[in-house]
Amino acid sequence: MPIEQRGVDTIPETERTSGPRDLISILLGSNLCLGVIVFGWLPPSFGLGWWASVSAIVAGTLVGVAVTAPLALVSLRTATNLSTSSGAAFGVRGRLIGSVVGLLLSLGYTALTLWIGGDVMIGTLARLTGLPDGGLVHGLVYALLAGATVIAAVFGYQLLLRLSKALALGMTVLLLLGLLAYAGDFTTAAPPDTPYLLGSFWPTWAFAAVAAGLSGPVAFITLLGDYTRYMSPRVHSSRSVLRATSVGLAIGLLVPQLFGTFTALAARAGLDYAGPLVDAAPGWYLLPLLLAATAGSVGNAGLMLYSMGLDLDAIVPRASRTQATVIVAVVATGFVFAGHFAWDAQSAMTSFVLLLTAVGTPWAVITLMVHVRVGGSYDAEALQVFNRRSRGGVYWYRAGWEPRAAVAWAAGAAVGLAAVSTPLYEGALLELTGGVDCSFVLSGLVGGAVYLVLRPRAVQSPSAPAASSTSRQERESVS
Repeated sequence: MPIEQRGVDTIPETERTSGPRDLISILLGSNLCLGVIVFGWLPPSFGLGWWASVSAIVAGTLVGVAVTAPLALVSLRTATNLSTSSGAAFGVRGRLIGSVVGLLLSLGYTALTLWIGGDVMIGTLARLTGLPDGGLVHGLVYALLAGATVIAAVFGYQLLLRLSKALALGMTVLLLLGLLAYAGDFTTAAPPDTPYLLGSFWPTWAFAAVAAGLSGPVAFITLLGDYTRYMSPRVHSSRSVLRATSVGLAIGLLVPQLFGTFTALAARAGLDYAGPLVDAAPGWYLLPLLLAATAGSVGNAGLMLYSMGLDLDAIVPRASRTQATVIVAVVATGFVFAGHFAWDAQSAMTSFVLLLTAVGTPWAVITLMVHVRVGGSYDAEALQVFNRRSRGGVYWYRAGWEPRAAVAWAAGAAVGLAAVSTPLYEGALLELTGGVDCSFVLSGLVGGAVYLVLRPRAVQSPSAPAASSTSRQERESVS
């Protein structure tokens, strides 16, 4: 199989051969991994039992899917990834906001997947073979996982698609075996010595809905376009793509996360997940658990790393996608070592997802608002101006930036950060929200409202007749 040569350039129509089933396969297969499963552990670690954990995860996930899934339609129309597509809203240079947000999201989730996958691998190998649990062993396993992930990400979309299809079947079997393995120890009660993280039930439940449920779909705000850019709107309707995205996200996230909740309660996993998960596993399940930790981690981290390579390629056009992928892989592996040797797992995870949710949500809202305003019509050539190191076009706005969109995003992100509640940082607005984390809602509402105020008129569709890129640019400058 040849290495994919496409970066964030426009995908030709002849290469846009994927369909809704492929999209579901990717969203299902890539998420059946420990990097997603571990989020199901968060509600029990916050002091919630089975039913409270399930309701928080389901509610948060469904809200997140409703907000996130429509972003898949943007790249269906632009034939490039979402951060580049956001140039229609933020300008061909301003879309670097999306590239940076996407890079950070993928970086964190890649590191998390390699981190938890590596720890479970080491734990199972220790029980199977007596492998010592030391810093050198951790380093070697992390490096091995990272190397396999780089190979998958460098080969690109087609290999990742095939891998996801295989994982969708294989990981489903492994998780079903896991239900049998841990069923005897399952309890609906929260793990011992885990009081409500925020002191009482409802604030803790709401926190879990955001940190465990909502964070899953939000992780895909810049990733969905990596897959739908390979789908043709001439063949597949927006409705079918939206339906496939919603189904793939909902099933692909709920299944592994609820498995994580089930196993966390069965293993009495309060302060840590990987160790109790391995210790509670019956001997016959150790080999399947090792396989799940290895293959699932490579599949999920490979897609995240693939997206990171595209985002860095968009930030630094001179770098090839392959070069960008290798660079971000090194950085992500560094984060894995920091996560293992320097950070507290629960605090690092929850702080990371909540902060990036607050920053990323207003970007997604503004990008979707512009998509609706232009009726899904984009100038694909004009979106590539920055990548080609040129100037002009309908999305050039003011020196490549759309200041009103950037200000609206900044306002939404600032309010979101001021309303966030994490184990490491609490925003000033929490006093007004009764200590409940409303950062996701407030950041999206404020970002969208400010954008409406600053830009009340519709963004002009590039399909409007007449119009050279220069004349459209001039009209945008005075609007």
